[in-house]
Amino acid sequence: MAIMINKPGMLTSLQDLGRYTYQQYGVIVSGSMDPFAHTAANLLVGNSEGEATLEVTLTGPKLTFGIDTFIAICGADLTPSLNEKAIENWRTISVRKGDVLEFGNCKWGCRAYIAVAGGYDTGRVMGSKSTYLRAGMGGYQGRALKEGDTLPVNSDGNGFHPTSFNWFISHEPRAMYLDMNTIRAVKGRHFDLFTKESQTAFFNEKFKISTQSDRMGYRAEGTELKLQQQKEILSEPVLFGTVQVPSEGKPIILMADRQTTGGYPKIAQVAYVDLPKLAQAKPGDSIVFQEITEEEAQISYIIQKIELDYLKAGIRLKNRE
Repeated sequence: MAIMINKPGMLTSLQDLGRYTYQQYGVIVSGSMDPFAHTAANLLVGNSEGEATLEVTLTGPKLTFGIDTFIAICGADLTPSLNEKAIENWRTISVRKGDVLEFGNCKWGCRAYIAVAGGYDTGRVMGSKSTYLRAGMGGYQGRALKEGDTLPVNSDGNGFHPTSFNWFISHEPRAMYLDMNTIRAVKGRHFDLFTKESQTAFFNEKFKISTQSDRMGYRAEGTELKLQQQKEILSEPVLFGTVQVPSEGKPIILMADRQTTGGYPKIAQVAYVDLPKLAQAKPGDSIVFQEITEEEAQISYIIQKIELDYLKAGIRLKNRE
């Protein structure tokens, strides 16, 4: 049982929540750029949150299903349709063998995630189905999907048979996306090395996402950030959302395909709950960093985790009815 790729879209690849425990060997984490949308899509079709989804960027693919199953599309609104009839994001959708899923214009966001009940039947590399595009490993043959590919799907759907087709993610858990331009962040370990003017500018002025941005990192254009004096920084581990500042003074926000270590000064760390907003930002979009404390960042993460746990529990109970 498989899905035929009629058109691949701009960039469509398999991603899960990442390839962990191998960074010490120089293997990057990869994984979904928007972990919230990825997780929500999986939960809506009865999968574990770590199952792989198709990450779609800006222009969606055209897919023909060779199996009766259930899907969910979460994240960016790329105007999806099934057999030329509009369907909604953030919902469980029933599809039949021969149905055609395609996408139109991008109305909002940058990346959408397509989950299928039971998951995509591809092997794991170092415990993950995520595609590391630069190294050609993981996912589907280590690359983005191409026209003519056939993507295998687990035929049993994990026994997923919802009692109704009105399952959806409500607006409350998605409230994080409402203020797309504000990105919360805590001070980085090298924040005090920057001039007072640069510190003030970072947390108050707008930065524009550069066209030189990808899954590895977003370059932000704006006020040049300067150190009080040049200082050699030892290379050390970096995280999803670490904001580094190279010598030219333009911040780089490290994303899902980030390197394992970095030696540029770290001015800030984006709060985990705001990483989805960054993932949905397109080149040309403007953002403003808002300073929060580590405690505030942790509380926000806990609240989001509780909301997802409620969702998982609700779906689990409904699926048993």
